[in-house]
Amino acid sequence: MNHQEWKQEFEPFAQARMEQAQVPGGAIGICKDGELVYFGSFGFSDVEKQQPVTPDTIFGIASVTKSFTCMAIMQLQEAGKLSVDDPVVDYLPQFRMPQDQFTRDVTIHHFMTHTPGMPPLPFLTSAMKRSMEKDPAVLETERECVDESVPVVDTYEELMEQIGSFPEEVLGRPGEAFSYNNDVYGLLGAIVERVSGMSFEQYVTEHILLPAGMNRSVFTPEQLAAHRDVAELFTRKTRNGANEVFHAPVLHDAPAMRAAGFLKSSVADLLRYLDIFRTGGMAGETRILSPESVAEMTTPHVKCDACWHYGYGLQIVPDFVGGPLIDHGGSLKGVSSQIFVLPEKGITGVILTNVDGVEVREIAVGALNLVLDRPLETPLFRFADQSLAAEKLADYAGEYTCQEWMEMSVEAKDGVCQMTMDGTTYALRPVGNDLFVFRRRGADIPVLFVRNEAGAVHRVVYAKRQLRKKAQ
Repeated sequence: MNHQEWKQEFEPFAQARMEQAQVPGGAIGICKDGELVYFGSFGFSDVEKQQPVTPDTIFGIASVTKSFTCMAIMQLQEAGKLSVDDPVVDYLPQFRMPQDQFTRDVTIHHFMTHTPGMPPLPFLTSAMKRSMEKDPAVLETERECVDESVPVVDTYEELMEQIGSFPEEVLGRPGEAFSYNNDVYGLLGAIVERVSGMSFEQYVTEHILLPAGMNRSVFTPEQLAAHRDVAELFTRKTRNGANEVFHAPVLHDAPAMRAAGFLKSSVADLLRYLDIFRTGGMAGETRILSPESVAEMTTPHVKCDACWHYGYGLQIVPDFVGGPLIDHGGSLKGVSSQIFVLPEKGITGVILTNVDGVEVREIAVGALNLVLDRPLETPLFRFADQSLAAEKLADYAGEYTCQEWMEMSVEAKDGVCQMTMDGTTYALRPVGNDLFVFRRRGADIPVLFVRNEAGAVHRVVYAKRQLRKKAQ
C-alpha cells in the first residue's frame, strides 16, 4: 500500500479515535521494510500557536524507554562486562528485596522481565515528587501524591533503601510471579552506570541514540529545552462528571528512574530505532546489537497475563496472525505512546500523543489489521464467553489493592461479577479459568484472578500488576 492508500483507509479510523480521546496533538508513522509508507499528523504540538505536528516533533515516550534500557544491558553483555544471569547484588551490593527475602536469588534477567517477585511499589511517584510539587495540575488533581507521607527519592541509593524497607511481603520467589515494576527498571539504570563507568543517560546517548541517528532524542529537561518543535503537555481531570483535557506544561522528571520511562523522542527517531528489531540489530548501516541479542530481547520469557508475554523491555504476542508481534506502550502525565514491530511483514510503527489516557494500542491494532487485510475494527484478541455457576462468583468478590495507587472492588450481583475502578463499574465476562474480560472503549481488557495453594483467590492481575485481596 502506498501513502495515499494509507491516508484514505487508515487515517479516518485513527482520526476518529484521536478525536474521541480529545488528543491535542499526535503523530503516527508506519514503515514497510524501512521505508515510510504513512505519516499522520493530528492536531497541534502547540495548540495556542497552532504549530503542526511533524515527524520530528519531540514527545515523551514513557515506558517505551524500557527497551532502550535493556538494549544497553545487552550491549554490556556482548562486551563481556556482565551477564543477564548475574545476581543483581554483584553490581548493586546495597540492593535488598522487601524484607530481604530472596535477595541473592534476584538476577538482572528477573529485573528485565519484571519477575523479581516484588509487589507493585509506589516509588515512581517518590522519584518524581520534586517536579510534581511544582506542577499546578498535580496540586489540583493528585495532591495525595505530594503529601508528606510520600518520601522523596532522588538517587539510586535512596531508591534501594526504600525498596529494602518496604513492609509488604513479596509475591513469591524470583521468576515465579510477573508484576510490572518501574522501580527495578530504575535500578537497571544504576547497573548500566556501575558497569560502564558513565551515567545511564550518557551511555544510552553514545551507544544507542547517536549511532542510530536519533538526534532528537533526549532524557533531561535541560536537553529538551535546547530543541524546538517539542509537544506541549496536556492531562485529564473529571469535572462535573465529564472528562476534561487541559494544558499542563510542567515536565515531570525522575533522575533515579529515567531508565524506567523518561526518554523523549520523535516518530522519525523511533522508526530508526525499531529497525534494530526488524533487521536483527541494524539501524541503517550501523550495527547496534547482535542478532543473538535481538533474539534474546524478543523472546517471550514470561507470561504477563492471559494474552501478553514479556521479553526484555518489550511485550510479545508469539502467535499473532502475522507472525510474532513485538510492542510496548507508555503512559505518564502528558504522554500516551506505542511502538510495534511485525518483523515477518517488515512493519514498524510508532504512535505518539501529548496527553495521557489515550488507547493508542487500539490505533496500532487498526494499522496492523490494514497490513493483514482485515477489517480495521478486528480486535487484537478474541475471547469466547464461558459459563460460570452463580455460586462460584463469590470466589472473586472483594477489595483488591496495591501500593501503586490502584484499587479495585469486585462484587457478585444479579448473577454476574462487577468490577469498579476509579469510580466506573464494568461487567466482568468469564472467558476462561479464573479469567474475565471487561469492555472499555471498544477493547476487551483481561482480568486474571490468582489462587493460593489452598485454592482461594488471593490476588488479581490487572494492567500487568498484581493486586492483593484484602482480608475479609
